[in-house]
Amino acid sequence: MSGKRVRFAVIGAGMIGAVHAAALAELPETAELVAVVDVDRPKALALAEQHGAEHTDDLTALLSRDDIDAVTVCTPSGLHADVAVAALDAGKHVVIEKPIDVSLAAADRIIHAEARSGRKATVISQHRFDRSTETVLQAVTDGTLGSITSAIASHAWWRGQSYYDSGEWRGTWALDGGGAVMNQTVHTINLMLTMVGTPVEVFAYTACLAHEHIEVEDTAVAVLRFESGALGMIHGTTAAYPGLDARLSVYGTKGSAVVSDDQLVYLHETVGAATEIGMSSMTGGNQVTAAHQIGPDELSFGHAHRLQLADFIAAVTTGGAPRVSTSDARTSLAVILGLYESATTGRPVRL
Repeated sequence: MSGKRVRFAVIGAGMIGAVHAAALAELPETAELVAVVDVDRPKALALAEQHGAEHTDDLTALLSRDDIDAVTVCTPSGLHADVAVAALDAGKHVVIEKPIDVSLAAADRIIHAEARSGRKATVISQHRFDRSTETVLQAVTDGTLGSITSAIASHAWWRGQSYYDSGEWRGTWALDGGGAVMNQTVHTINLMLTMVGTPVEVFAYTACLAHEHIEVEDTAVAVLRFESGALGMIHGTTAAYPGLDARLSVYGTKGSAVVSDDQLVYLHETVGAATEIGMSSMTGGNQVTAAHQIGPDELSFGHAHRLQLADFIAAVTTGGAPRVSTSDARTSLAVILGLYESATTGRPVRL
């Protein structure tokens, strides 16, 4: 590495590659964007020029360079493993945009390459770094929500037909890996698993109800059973016009919490024994204060990416572990693939 800075290449110059490049630019003391790679050379050039970086369409040549310490993989999802494994085997540290890939075999290729290379790898789950998420996770860890009994992960968004028409790979099983669940709800699913623990079974229905010329779902509902006995619900859609919220609700025997669009909107914790309540008022007891509220800067698109990249850079420079592991991402993928299998077979799927 050059001094204290980790030297990066962004692989994939589309929308999410631009987010990664911008996030790295906000970490000038610890990160440097050296190059942008894309098979569409003009697209690579345009993004590189924004950040004073080089551009290329030759990934193999780039991975052989000594002035690249790490890469961020921002290609279509079904290409993540091919790129990440090549980078790890070339001795580079790797950040992979969600999902880790679109099959468990591909995820395992990445995990094995990470192990044999001795390099660091992480998968983007940027909302793990939101202050609201950290508040709820701390409550779960401290036991002030009691035993977690159930949780709901809901992503009620809208994506117009133009979104799916914007790239030939979008809406395909091979490269997109799925629809609303794989590409949008994956964020909230990951948060739910972080809060509740290991899932053991899923049952689901999926449908495509508002879009044309795509192979995948735009609407899905599912139920989960966790190792602890807790139950969960997943609701994911890109057919909720004009687009509502991404919401995680966590319910326990001593308290509950709700996060909506990254804001903590409900929190009730109990320290010590919970007072017996015969019949709740159902809307009382909200302990959210002004101090919990997230301002515009924290809510801005790309802010949480910057926090996760900073965590990854710290792991690279100190030898620690990134907060989000490739195994975490594999578990989320297993739930999503189990959901799809259940929707296809009409049966519960053991995970």
